[in-house]
Amino acid sequence: MAFSRDVNYKEGTLPYRWQEGDLTVTRGSAWSAPGCHDGCGVLMYTDKNGELVKVEGDPENPYNQGRLCVRCLAMPEVIKNQDRILYPMKRDPKHRGQQDKWERISWDEALTLIADKFNEIKEQYGPEAVVFARGTGRDIQPIVRLATSFGSPNHTCYAFSGDACFVPRVCCSIATTGCYMIHVDCSQWFRDRYNNPEWKAPGCIAVWGNNPLNSNADGFFGHWVIDCMKRGSKMIVVDPRVTFLATRADMFLQIRPGTDGALAMAWLNVIIKEKLYDEEFVKEWCSGFEELAERVKDFTPAKAAEITWIPEDKIVESARMFATSGTGAIQWGLAIDQTKYSFPTAHALIAIMSITGNIDIPGGMTIYRNPYDIDQVTMKDYDLLSEEQASKRIGLEKYPLLQFGIPLAHPDEMVNQMDSDLPYPIKGMWIQTTNPIACMASEPRRVYDQMMRLDFIAAADPFMTPTIAALADVVLPVTFYPEADSLYSEQDYALGAIIKAVEPKGECKSDYEICLELGKRLSPEDWPWETADDLLTWQIQPTTGLTFQELCEQGGLLYTDFQYEKYKKGLLRPDGRPGFMTPSGKIELHSLMFDAWGYDPLPNYKEPPESPISTPELFEEYPLVFTSGARHISMFHSEHRQIPRLRAMHPDPELLIHPNDAEKYGIRDGEWVWIENQRGKARQKARVTNTIMEGVVHADHGWWFPEEDGNYPNLFGVWKANVNQLIPFDCGESGFGAAYKSMLCKVYPVKDGE
Repeated sequence: MAFSRDVNYKEGTLPYRWQEGDLTVTRGSAWSAPGCHDGCGVLMYTDKNGELVKVEGDPENPYNQGRLCVRCLAMPEVIKNQDRILYPMKRDPKHRGQQDKWERISWDEALTLIADKFNEIKEQYGPEAVVFARGTGRDIQPIVRLATSFGSPNHTCYAFSGDACFVPRVCCSIATTGCYMIHVDCSQWFRDRYNNPEWKAPGCIAVWGNNPLNSNADGFFGHWVIDCMKRGSKMIVVDPRVTFLATRADMFLQIRPGTDGALAMAWLNVIIKEKLYDEEFVKEWCSGFEELAERVKDFTPAKAAEITWIPEDKIVESARMFATSGTGAIQWGLAIDQTKYSFPTAHALIAIMSITGNIDIPGGMTIYRNPYDIDQVTMKDYDLLSEEQASKRIGLEKYPLLQFGIPLAHPDEMVNQMDSDLPYPIKGMWIQTTNPIACMASEPRRVYDQMMRLDFIAAADPFMTPTIAALADVVLPVTFYPEADSLYSEQDYALGAIIKAVEPKGECKSDYEICLELGKRLSPEDWPWETADDLLTWQIQPTTGLTFQELCEQGGLLYTDFQYEKYKKGLLRPDGRPGFMTPSGKIELHSLMFDAWGYDPLPNYKEPPESPISTPELFEEYPLVFTSGARHISMFHSEHRQIPRLRAMHPDPELLIHPNDAEKYGIRDGEWVWIENQRGKARQKARVTNTIMEGVVHADHGWWFPEEDGNYPNLFGVWKANVNQLIPFDCGESGFGAAYKSMLCKVYPVKDGE
């Protein structure tokens, strides 16, 4: 069967810039600000005055094949938005929180001031006393080199308890398989996509704790799932909400938040008990199968049904469907990470992928590798640290699993250290593309108080956020992706160029330019490049043979040659032997590393620390299971609130509540309600809907109100709707995962005047 979105792409055959009438068209990738986890191909149209007039999807880009979300379509409005920061600014630290105290300064003054302040801290307390904080979804990887060349091991997603996004899955995958075993095989590895003769559609896709059509998580374009469904893939959806995909799935498993591990254990029970696993793969490529079988023997579907609120027969049927559909893959998401016990849950899901033989085969779970070995978070940058400085990374001594995956400083331990000043004080912070008190931080008021104690804070962002308004002493203006040259290399399939189509507004600079210019002042010997393009060339030339400009001239997209079953071909180990990069050389269902470090070496399920089961007395006072964090198509995390076109699609923060619960607690659709537990409260607008399961409420995250007063204490209304005020710093014993999606609360109407 032929489909309209089949693509045959060949490097070097497409121009990256041409004329269409009076408009100039520039081909590129969309990844840098405003953020997203994808690198979609875009066509940017500029008029004779150099203004961006429209953005369209690039139909010749194999990644998204011409499809774009509304955030990219709205880019002309974003670029021209009157709320952008256009010039470097400073204010005295005593005036933090006062918006009328900002003073415009030159780039030279701003960068010199930042460098001087950071160097003062370095001389008095050591470089580790400066933290370099980042968010997600933007090409800011030079921030790692910025930190390590300065001498600081503390590069972090600050205040995101348990690094509860992507990192738990990555670290567990690396520890048990030696690989980033992340992605469903939707043919994204091939230039010709669905036409490639080596590829076949997955027999079954389990969308587990993820809504890929809205989130496009971790470089996975959500509509690929639909493309596969059109080609015969069966669909299982695991979610507490009825999503678009759930309504079209072969099976929908509506699950109590935080209990995904129980469902995974029951699947393992069924698959092993009924001998639905791949005996040959298990024998040749897995270790610890007998121990796993013993562990899950008593974790029956009946037991899981009591825990998850999913009927027993559905648990059994779904396990059978996944294991008997030929090939199977799991598109897993934040629900795995955002529970305190993320590691054992991730381990259970990896075990499911493994024992069914779905590792690195057509239509299975493909093994992630950076294209051309260009990892924008490079170990080359970490090599700039001395062994002594590297050992000072916050949390490393307590959580040895931090060695795996992205080498971040541990956010929970950083919070504790900022309170105690032990083993050393934190005195300065660089904030780039993150808005912690509005978006990521558990206990955001505590984080605010901690950051107010710092001697100096500098930030870089396109907009004035609550975090910057409250806390920054210097702020630098950042470009959007049509205004910058940069790189997209976060996924295996292709290296993409982000290509400048318009000149930046005001005095904005790209994240690459900012890091380069500040790096030259902090450690000039480690930043020898004259321009950002020189830095980009340095990154790609050793393995591609191309300069950045030559990459652009090739059409801005360079695919790798992908191979399946790399473990059989000796492509995963430095010694060239077949197998996996683990102590045993196999996928470790029973992990030797976990065992050596005192962690449970097998998959397991633990009840969320606050739940109807684990804390029944608390449940009496707070009788609803509370979850949060889902994304809306018009917004990304805490971004886009000030863009009229996008805000109109979702004007207010919403709490989803089932009609029976709404009636029970006297809540009407469309009215403002309080969401409260023992830690705090936030208010959002109730949406009474059958799409959320009874007994569960779902709240929007990342909300603030750019139209409100930005001065302290209001700070753009950041405390009003911020549901993270209900969430504690409380990560799992591994150091990973936190309960952003599985707490308790009560809900009641907001009274007049509140």
